[in-house]
Amino acid sequence: MSRRLSFLLLIAATIGVTALPAQPRKDDDPLLRALSAEMERSKSLRFASLEAPYYIEYAVDDSESYSISASLGGVVTARNNRIRYPRIQVRVGTPGLDNTNFILTDYFTSGHSPMPTDNRILPLRQYLWLATDAAFKASSEAFARKRAALANFVNTERLEDFSAAKSVVKLLPVAAKKIDEPQWTARVRSLSSVFAGYPQVLSSVVEFETGQSTAYLVNSEGTEVRMPDNLSYLRIRASAQAPDGSTVRDTALFQVADIERMPGEAELRAAAVALGESVSALAKAPAGENYSGPVLFEGTSSAQLFAEVLGRNLAPVRRPVSIPGRPMPVLESELEGRMGARVLPEWMDVLDDPTQTEWHGKPLLGHYPVDLEGVVPAPLKVVEKGTLAGFLLTRQPVRGYSASNGRARLPGNFGAKAAMISNLFVTASNTVPSAELKKRLIEMVVKRNKPYGLLVRKIDFPSSASGDELRSISASSAESGSSRAVSVPILVYKVYPDGREELVRGLRFKGVSVRSLKDIAAASTESYLFDFVNNTAPFALIGGANYVTGSTVVAPAVLFDDLDFERPQEELPKLPIVPPPPLMASN
Repeated sequence: MSRRLSFLLLIAATIGVTALPAQPRKDDDPLLRALSAEMERSKSLRFASLEAPYYIEYAVDDSESYSISASLGGVVTARNNRIRYPRIQVRVGTPGLDNTNFILTDYFTSGHSPMPTDNRILPLRQYLWLATDAAFKASSEAFARKRAALANFVNTERLEDFSAAKSVVKLLPVAAKKIDEPQWTARVRSLSSVFAGYPQVLSSVVEFETGQSTAYLVNSEGTEVRMPDNLSYLRIRASAQAPDGSTVRDTALFQVADIERMPGEAELRAAAVALGESVSALAKAPAGENYSGPVLFEGTSSAQLFAEVLGRNLAPVRRPVSIPGRPMPVLESELEGRMGARVLPEWMDVLDDPTQTEWHGKPLLGHYPVDLEGVVPAPLKVVEKGTLAGFLLTRQPVRGYSASNGRARLPGNFGAKAAMISNLFVTASNTVPSAELKKRLIEMVVKRNKPYGLLVRKIDFPSSASGDELRSISASSAESGSSRAVSVPILVYKVYPDGREELVRGLRFKGVSVRSLKDIAAASTESYLFDFVNNTAPFALIGGANYVTGSTVVAPAVLFDDLDFERPQEELPKLPIVPPPPLMASN
């Protein structure tokens, strides 16, 4: 009998006597009952020829969603989806050395098909049995390969692969809300028709999706979690071509945990109109020029900058065990090894706080009661008086840290979870009113005898860029010496000494990194909120990952003493040759 069959046959032999109806629970949830019953049975199994799993985890996203997209008043796609998607993990070995954090960990795990959506216990437990068996086989194979790979390395500093955590039982109430699909269909079509009034806009789309989900987590340590995990978003995207062929674009994003918090039709329509005006203005705007000098990030652009440049560097990255001769390139945090170093001005602090539910009456998208590994988070000071004071940690130990602080928010690579920010609050003790920041920008420009300064009002984060553009941004960033590329600024204005503003297009950041944040010269008294849907893709690319989570950044506007921008030199697409149809043609 092969190793790959023994676990399956052992469970098959025992299921006839152990697969009894689960005991009634106070909370009558068939899926939770099935998860708990199968977990109790699976964690008691022992094997004669194989190492028994020391940790088993059942995570399930039980969701129902409705989505629709439209362009110029016509529906492009519309669908309803009901799915239970599992994430099942079996760890073999010991917490000190197991099958995870290995270059081939994910290779042997092919994923799982959706679970039955019926609430009958038998098909649910049957599914879990087979999925657990498949996960065990994959883990055993990966563990054997990992130990063989480690035999080829000497004097290697070894960190443990998994840290201990207290078990948690948190069963929150969940309730579905009925979605008025005809109303949202009409609204999306109406919003998309706005762009018929903007002939310079070549491409536009309005996308709406509402997902009502329940997140389950049951593990062999005794943790049981059930909590609502709802998310609704509306995206309005538009693009055009400038006379030289370069593409310009802009996006309006709205995302809420509670569908009833979505802005009303009037506000959404105003955003669509503003987007049409913005893209049309960008198409007519002159191209920007290479620039080095003072820069002001106004409004939400500052929060976007902190979200990407600071927030996505706060999670240390652990390099996986590789196969000799086949090293795995890993994008490390720019803050690696800088604990206790100054990363911001001494008068600035940063707090990551998933316990906060609202700010000035506005709900925060980054709130969560327990993370993906069953760890309850607490507020975490990540920067104190300008000095790096903390990292976002999961149950995968990293150099210098052995325990989680509850920041596992997304499935990651090599059997681990990915840490992400929750609600990131950037505060400053030395501030001036926002209007004063522009005056200071102009003073810097005059003092340095520059023709103008730059004002940024919007960054393309999360990014709506195409794959070709992302590759170009990454390549130019590598040439300038940055390890992590930064999303492009969308709305950039020249600010002349007389206060006049001129919109320019086509600029990119040059050499901007987390180290640039030390050059912040001033911050505003006012703070600005930025909600976004986070993921593990570069630039948090919209639609770039299977799993997403909500995050929020609250930050003041900031003035930099000196930043560099560049106008990339690259081939530009040709303008359309065939004339377009009349936009106002009858349907």
